[in-house]
Amino acid sequence: MGGVPQTSLTSPLVGREDELARLTGVLERARAGEARAVLVAGDAGVGKTRTLHEAAGRAAAAGTTVLTGHCVDLGDVGLPYLPFTEILGVLAADERFAAVLAGHPVADRLLGGGPDDGTDAAPSRLRLFEGVAALLTELADVAPLLLVLEDLHWADQSSRDLLRFLLGRGVLQRPAGGAPGHRLALFASYRADDLHRRHPLRPLLAELVRLPGVERLELRPLPDSDVARLVRLLRERRLPDSTVRRIVERAEGNAFYAEELVAATDAPAGGVPSGLADVLLIRFEQLSETAQQVLRTAAVAGRRVGHDLLRDAVGLPEEELESALREAVERQLLVSGDGGAYSFRHALAREAVYADLLPGERARLHGAFARLLAGPDRRSDSAAERAHHYRESHDLPEALAASLEAADHAQRVGAPAEELRHVEAALDLWTAVDAAARPAGPDAVTLTLRASAAAVHAGELHRAVSLTRSALAGLGQDADLELAARVRYTLAGNLLSVDNLESAYAYSSEALGLIPAEPPSSTWVWAAATHVTAARQVGENETALRVARRALRAAEELAVTDARADLLISLTSLEGGNRSTPEGRERLLEARELARRAGNAPVELRALFNLAIGCFESGDLEECLPWASEGLDRARRSGLLSSPYPREMRYLRLLVQYTLGHWDEVLRESAEHAGERSAVDGHALGPGLYVALARGDSGVADRARALLNGPFDWMARMVAGVVLTDAAALRGDAEDAVRWMRSSVETLTEAGTRPTVTLRLATLALSAVADTVTELRRAGDDAGVARWSDTAAELLADARWSAGHGYDDMPQGPEGQAWLARAEAEWSRVAGAAPDPAAWERAVAAFTYGDTYERARCRLRLADALLAADRREEAATEAGGVRREADRLGATVLRERVDDLVRRGRLAGPARAGAGAAVLTAREQDVLRLLALGHSNRRIGEELFISAKTASVHVSNILAKLNAASRTEAVAVAHRQGLVAPEPTSSH
Repeated sequence: MGGVPQTSLTSPLVGREDELARLTGVLERARAGEARAVLVAGDAGVGKTRTLHEAAGRAAAAGTTVLTGHCVDLGDVGLPYLPFTEILGVLAADERFAAVLAGHPVADRLLGGGPDDGTDAAPSRLRLFEGVAALLTELADVAPLLLVLEDLHWADQSSRDLLRFLLGRGVLQRPAGGAPGHRLALFASYRADDLHRRHPLRPLLAELVRLPGVERLELRPLPDSDVARLVRLLRERRLPDSTVRRIVERAEGNAFYAEELVAATDAPAGGVPSGLADVLLIRFEQLSETAQQVLRTAAVAGRRVGHDLLRDAVGLPEEELESALREAVERQLLVSGDGGAYSFRHALAREAVYADLLPGERARLHGAFARLLAGPDRRSDSAAERAHHYRESHDLPEALAASLEAADHAQRVGAPAEELRHVEAALDLWTAVDAAARPAGPDAVTLTLRASAAAVHAGELHRAVSLTRSALAGLGQDADLELAARVRYTLAGNLLSVDNLESAYAYSSEALGLIPAEPPSSTWVWAAATHVTAARQVGENETALRVARRALRAAEELAVTDARADLLISLTSLEGGNRSTPEGRERLLEARELARRAGNAPVELRALFNLAIGCFESGDLEECLPWASEGLDRARRSGLLSSPYPREMRYLRLLVQYTLGHWDEVLRESAEHAGERSAVDGHALGPGLYVALARGDSGVADRARALLNGPFDWMARMVAGVVLTDAAALRGDAEDAVRWMRSSVETLTEAGTRPTVTLRLATLALSAVADTVTELRRAGDDAGVARWSDTAAELLADARWSAGHGYDDMPQGPEGQAWLARAEAEWSRVAGAAPDPAAWERAVAAFTYGDTYERARCRLRLADALLAADRREEAATEAGGVRREADRLGATVLRERVDDLVRRGRLAGPARAGAGAAVLTAREQDVLRLLALGHSNRRIGEELFISAKTASVHVSNILAKLNAASRTEAVAVAHRQGLVAPEPTSSH
């Protein structure tokens, strides 16, 4: 006998794995004869119905009869036994249950068709309860039964009494004499947020949860990650990430709220969707008039409001206010917090109450809060709040002044994103406020420049460019020349940060030409410093050197210490001793100290970044990490973690950890910062993607392609290029590898200069081509070999050129030379009939500078070359070393390839005692010892406290590694190679 749930839900179920596992466990116990009940609690919309529907669907699929009854809000006049009548109605309409119902007249009575027997009410009621229990237990005897009662908070008194009987004295009781119990489960849901102190369901719940067969399951709000996944599943058309984030913030873990907000994304107006607002206001409208007045006032204050401020704003006597607050808390609209403050239980409830205010009422209350916050005891950290209330009360001059005060406070506490928001708010108000009423000080152009600087510090680089262009457009014909120059060199610097190099050079040239070099001024010095950076980026090194030297003299003369530091950093590369040399580092250390003394954190961060990457380029990986960490710590203290140089240093630190083989640390740190940046941020995601590719993550290519979305970002394009080229090479697709290599280099080439990553990309593509040539040569396809050999020659030329033209056109350092050695070794596979062990030995030695994974990959190629040269013992040694490194890193792709080589080459290790043991893991050696004793998989599992299935997997791995066709052959090979001691086979 099977049944189906009586509802049909189309919204996807996201999360709730733990809750479903618990419900499924209860169902399994019920099917085994242990009757159970679960009271499922949760706020309205959190997903109770959807979760129960999923559990019921699984139960029905397993052969359980599922019967669902709903309680309905009918006010004070409830229909008696409504959910049970609904269940009986379903039974009566299904012919499969006719025989069972015929033996239980209680069904007719509840459905209104049975005669009144004329007896007194109490015994009759007891017989009714016993009749329902008997009916349900008989149904459960025929097939497992699941009863689902939804919205128990609306249940009528009779239904509550019947439920008490069923769980206390009826269906959950085990029969006497140790007979099996009833195959029945009952799931009942209720809204926890509806249960005020005097709600009639509260005492019943307290009574039921004390029963031995009853448990409570609370559905808490979904985590943000699950809400984001739900939001994306609800729409076929991809929603912008910013929209998804906003919905996640507003939904606060509530699935229904998220669905309503998604449905409203096409609506032109903001605010709370009307259908959702109606739901949210129901409980509010059940409050007394005074409590509604208090909540309206609190809604104007925001999500949270202090008791004293609310009291002064609402203007009620203390006793009336406390009574109203108690009512709102009991109805679970407000929650009390620390310090005598109150918060709306859900932000959307506050939004709905706020939206329900009349316009005049809203403005009046905002004005009251603004005046209270601006009183004699006002604090600087309340400026943002005051600005908001003044704006909403239409007092624009005061709103402008408070916005600027809030921006100053945000700047002092190192919060650039908030500073940007407040300065932009001030700019919005600027033209709406008469000039005479504006605060003394900055003009609109200067304010816009400030906003662009805050945008850079907050990592909003394209926004910074847009703001600076706006400042440029705002300059009048008679604008001050120094201000005009500042706008242009600021725009040039911002354009550099988004890789718009030619335009940056044009604007820095304009800035330098607007003001005379003599007599020198600090504005000219900064214009010159920016021009030096822009000139270097477009290859105008002679111009950069000439301007830098002159500007450095002027900076020293004027004692503009931070500009002097900035120029020293630029000259480090221009005058020969670049950042990877001891001389260059000395100059960078001086620049760092000057910037620190001047208190210019961005310039100090530039110095620290160059110190860090200089160490990386010279192969001093361990020395790189302290500089990167110091830079990130300095950025953290300054509130500049999202600005360009800290982002570069975060990537660099992750890259060094990846290179040194600290892969779990890379993934941990990447996960910690996953929510800070967008899904197209190569700085935050890059090294984690490299790890994912090496560990065989099937989704890594899709995540790499996602980096190509949105505005051009150099780092995102580079990371995507590396991952997609390597991924194509790993799957043997030479066409795709070459295509990704060439398109990436073309996209990343700036001012005619190819990026240094050209070397790595060309080598990765060359490895795929070498694989293809090897296969074609084996197949006798001479034309194919010739065609791909030409491609390989082009890639080798690209690699050689790039190796000689690194940063500042100098030869690349140890990392680059290692990739060149690998490129030459890959070429040896193309050019010769057999791979050259000497070429691969050089590549292995080159990567010894610190790149553990690439060294292991080259060792695998070396093992292959040694095998081809019939140097089997050396090949086995290399293969064993690669296997150990692959296991340490978790590099599953590399492990599979070395295992394949061992199988193909029958490389079980040298034929001397113990030498081959390194090929097997410690666990595999344990399994092999027991295998040699003749034990079965089950016996091996028992001996090692693992499952027989796991033991079987280990045995299969051993057979593959020893190239044995059977367990007996594996033991014989192991004895020959000294992997196990020569013991006699056990006789039992």
